Amino acid sequence: MAPVTRDFQQATMKSDQRAKVTLYWLDKSRSQRVLWLLEELKVDYELKTFKRQNMLAPPELTKIHPLGKSPVVTVESEASPKPLVLAESGYIFEYLIDHFGSWLAPERYQKGKDGMVCGEAEEWTRYRYYMHYAEGTLMPYLVTWLLFNTMKKQSPFFIRPIVSMLAGAVESNFLLPNLKANWAFLESQLATSPNNGEYLCGAQLTGADIMVSFPVGAARDKLGFTKGAYPRLWAWVEKCEGMDGYKKSVQKIIDVEGYYEPVSEM
Repeated sequence: MAPVTRDFQQATMKSDQRAKVTLYWLDKSRSQRVLWLLEELKVDYELKTFKRQNMLAPPELTKIHPLGKSPVVTVESEASPKPLVLAESGYIFEYLIDHFGSWLAPERYQKGKDGMVCGEAEEWTRYRYYMHYAEGTLMPYLVTWLLFNTMKKQSPFFIRPIVSMLAGAVESNFLLPNLKANWAFLESQLATSPNNGEYLCGAQLTGADIMVSFPVGAARDKLGFTKGAYPRLWAWVEKCEGMDGYKKSVQKIIDVEGYYEPVSEM
């Protein structure tokens, strides 16, 4: 990681553009980690909250982005005549970190290897990988589990045994084996973190930790993820959720909505 002072100066220069950032937050969604990111970046932002309707995002969100999903962030700046609309968690994270918080991304190249193929530092390759891993690999398993779990609860009573049998088969034969492989993978990644760090990419928190902590935290005590089986991964989640930025993001929702219900309670 580069010295914090230099990174902070770079981030200050980039964020000194009088940009207006707005987060369109949806309850029990990935938008909570974007809120945590904004708290870590310490940028001024506006928060607009929405509630699900029968598990779906409300139609009002289509006015911001055609797909009507969350998280969505808009950024207004004198550099553009119209707001920039950011969707997809990884894109949102990379854009905001690039402009407002370079200290949340590791230095890309090893010393003396700038621009060279395979000259990237391990911290950076991990960082870029996890930006895609969180949504591309881990979240689909959790979404599948959530859908089947919801079907079991909401299906008519006369077909519920069939739905439960099908859901149980998918969980035991597909979801659990794959998720246990992911928990073991993450446990090993933390055990081999660069510079003996306690985070996924090394000794300091990065945007990758914030990205991945959402699906991992949502799965605690479910789907094979227990403290006894994966102690490093469990400790990492607790460390992440003990950080000031995370706590402030939760408190922000409590202040606005009156309560906060994490995805893990769905």
